[in-house]
Amino acid sequence: MDSQKEALQRIISTLANKNDEIQNFIDTLNHTLKGVQENSSNILSELDEEFDSLYSILDDVKESMISTIKQEQVRKSQELQSQLRQCNSALENSEELLEFATRSLDIKEPEEFSKAARQIKDRVTMASAFRLSLKPKVSDNMTHLMVDFSQERQMLQTLKFLPVPKAPEIDPVECLVADNSVTVAWRMPEEDNKIDHFIMEYRKTNFDGLPRVKDERCWEVIDNIKGTEYTLSGLKFDSKYMNFRVRACNKAVAGDYSDPVTLETKALNFSLDNSSSHLNLKVEDSCVEWDPTGGKGQESKIKGKENKGSVHVTSLKKHTSGTPSPKRTSVGSRPPAVRGSRDRFTGESYTVLGDTAIENGQHYWEVKAQKDCKSYSVGVAYKTLGKFDQLGKTNTSWCVHVNSWLQNTFAAKHNNKVKALDVPVPEKIGVFCDFDGGQLSFYDAHSKQLLYSFKTKFTQPVVPGFMVWCGGLSLSTGMQVPSAVRTLQKSENGMTGSTSSLNN
Repeated sequence: MDSQKEALQRIISTLANKNDEIQNFIDTLNHTLKGVQENSSNILSELDEEFDSLYSILDDVKESMISTIKQEQVRKSQELQSQLRQCNSALENSEELLEFATRSLDIKEPEEFSKAARQIKDRVTMASAFRLSLKPKVSDNMTHLMVDFSQERQMLQTLKFLPVPKAPEIDPVECLVADNSVTVAWRMPEEDNKIDHFIMEYRKTNFDGLPRVKDERCWEVIDNIKGTEYTLSGLKFDSKYMNFRVRACNKAVAGDYSDPVTLETKALNFSLDNSSSHLNLKVEDSCVEWDPTGGKGQESKIKGKENKGSVHVTSLKKHTSGTPSPKRTSVGSRPPAVRGSRDRFTGESYTVLGDTAIENGQHYWEVKAQKDCKSYSVGVAYKTLGKFDQLGKTNTSWCVHVNSWLQNTFAAKHNNKVKALDVPVPEKIGVFCDFDGGQLSFYDAHSKQLLYSFKTKFTQPVVPGFMVWCGGLSLSTGMQVPSAVRTLQKSENGMTGSTSSLNN
């Protein structure tokens, strides 16, 4: 019966996953269909605009040519009309002179005849008809303004759609996820020397497999990539996966996207748990700051409540004797506690915990203190750490402690035992927790120099823990274990022997 139920549960899980996969594919098809309709409409509009632009250019050229022909017509007409007026005037004068000469032949008296002959001779000498050119100044030929658009027609007939680059192919084997950087590599299915650059798009997601159309995050764009690989660095891995896709571009147009690739980017992400922090700590998601005035009003209310009954007073007495507080639920899942409740750290335990428990695997985060911070601790603790307990002073917490009040000290602390560290305090401390391997190591976050390493066996889930007094701390989470730290872990066994006095 039990085995059948287990088999049925597996079938149900498989069917649910397949249904989810099919639904995502249906969403993708609907999104693609909508994209085809929208893009086709856009392309048709662009095509109309391009042809309208051609028509406009042709109309402008036609108007210009018509204007040129008309101007030439006017010029030649004016020249010929001017010449025609001159010829008509000359002809009129010549005919009048001819008539005068003909009448002079009938003159009988010699003296008058001689006078008329001299006048005729003088007028003939000055007549415009004899100085007039009888050749047209312009011809009626207009062939110099004829056109032949046969080549242009052939060119227009060769109009076609732009050549589009093929979709690149991302090579998952060549892609690398390390040190909070992602390198994506791709290649073209065939050589294309007209490609000018590539565009890479990426987005974070918590879904494995193909990208979801209804994913909550938008694609980020990296443009003008000249090579066939690109590295995104300095990322915060606050999602389980990242989707990547690439398209090639020539001088005119971008091609299709490559098939998307999903790369795993899991890392420990946590915030500070404000619900259980000390009242003198001002806590935000990734920052904690000492606040000496914090909680004074609440403390008076708590004291008033404590005086009303003996049950709460008894529980406080148990804590002052060093007994841990009652076992709490998972840090990441419990509801927010009321200010001043038993879960809140109090007394001299200026402590705040992370809101996510570590139950397995290797994890890494970094902590940076304010320059004027007088005292702080960084480490891990079991979730059962009592509200009066200080980090490193119980067998349920491990930490490094920095103190610059009165005297400067830097030490590793566990179970109320202290190991002074003869190394400079770094600007930022890296914390490496190998839960399964029972190891907690502290590093200079910049140089990756090992500061100290605890070797133990974690019997319960642990949470990041922080103590701060007169100053503040800021966290960096969503980080992979750095490659340098992984390398150092292989050679660290020889260095942990000196820490045996603090290990369980």
